[in-house]
Amino acid sequence: MVSNYYMPTRILFGCGSLEKLHEQELPGKKCLIVTSAGQSVIKYGYLAKLENELKKANVEYVIFNKILANPIKDHVMEGAELAKKEKCDFILGLGGGSSLDSSKCIAFMATHDGDYWDYVCGGTGKCQPAKNKPLPIVAITTTAGTGTESDPWAVITHDNQKIGFGYDGTFPFLSIVDPNLMKTVPKMLTAFQGFDALFHSTEGYININANHMSDLYAVKAIELVKKNLPTAINDGNNEKAREYVALANTLSGFVETTSGCTSEHSMEHALSAYYPALEHGAGLIMVSKEYYTVIAKSGVRNERMIEMAKVLGKTDANDAMDFVDALCVLQKECGVDNLKMSDYGIKEDDLPKMAQNAMDAMGGLFEVDPYKFTVEEVLEVLKKSYK
Repeated sequence: MVSNYYMPTRILFGCGSLEKLHEQELPGKKCLIVTSAGQSVIKYGYLAKLENELKKANVEYVIFNKILANPIKDHVMEGAELAKKEKCDFILGLGGGSSLDSSKCIAFMATHDGDYWDYVCGGTGKCQPAKNKPLPIVAITTTAGTGTESDPWAVITHDNQKIGFGYDGTFPFLSIVDPNLMKTVPKMLTAFQGFDALFHSTEGYININANHMSDLYAVKAIELVKKNLPTAINDGNNEKAREYVALANTLSGFVETTSGCTSEHSMEHALSAYYPALEHGAGLIMVSKEYYTVIAKSGVRNERMIEMAKVLGKTDANDAMDFVDALCVLQKECGVDNLKMSDYGIKEDDLPKMAQNAMDAMGGLFEVDPYKFTVEEVLEVLKKSYK
């Protein structure tokens, strides 16, 4: 019964929460809005609503709208320089996990010298310690996938290395989770994002650092995804389903904070580091069956795998492989059971270098796995996952 719990973020949750932004005590009078290079936040009016809220709050703003689906270091550096030049006193992320992750890193680099990769641990990062307090971060999520609104973590790619970064200083000051902003997410992206939230929770549940606090959040998040993701995919305007998937996502961020991911994420990061068109959630789905099969057959987390199988609806589960079966059923229900790496241009010949990349860039997640993978076993997972 040992855990270390710290959650400093104020979270406004529920439909219409964005309209309450101007009522909040914001951390400054001028912000850098960090959002994607796509047009969805403009097309659906989310940016206009945000601008209206900031005007009501008498907050000035500058917009940085270059963030890619798999965000890169160069944009972190460019955004940080703009924040410094404009003398912004906080960073506001609007969008999905990519925009919010970038916001955290921009907030960090706005108060630090050198290169962002100087502070990243893993791969070619220099793992230098933080020297200053980052600018405060406000996170407004328009997707239900990464849980980054309720954890300190951010993932950025540089030189074919996709690596997580974060510490207590990169928790958001304020997060807004408004399911109304998620109703326009297309079916497949809803599915990919929902499975990302699911895997944050399933990985956190089998992580060797799992504890009674992370277990509470993980089990509930898994249950909410099982019961509501298929509906959210098939009826995007179903407010209740969107709300519950959004809640699962926020809870999965709590899991990330109190427990953490495992090497399933390292394996996916290697795929999308080389092939950035691959959606993170899609990559996780692709490797999940073979990854969890290794865990199940190893016997290292039998009780927890059985418990997760029951939460996913297999109430008579009595074997770790029952979780794998239940997971495959859910993927079929959500229409993502036949995703192919080859559809994203991934070549089977590239799998050995990606297996090694998973170990080199995000090796820390292998250390918290309940089963100790070798690079040969990682390659075997990728090969069996390849279509």
